[in-house]
Amino acid sequence: MNIKRIFATILTVLGIAGLIYTGYQLINKNTSYTTLGVIGVLGLIFFIAGIGLVKNTKDES
Repeated sequence: MNIKRIFATILTVLGIAGLIYTGYQLINKNTSYTTLGVIGVLGLIFFIAGIGLVKNTKDES
């Protein structure tokens, strides 16, 4: 079990969840755009960091 790959998966899933939540709230016309902006940016950062870790982590068996 590679801890880096597990951490990368968790980051990616959290990023996807944050982006989906932000999109859902924007479609429902939520008025707290500042909070949605912060959640969206954090989701994007988590997603990009997770994908980068998945790409750069080598498989060791």
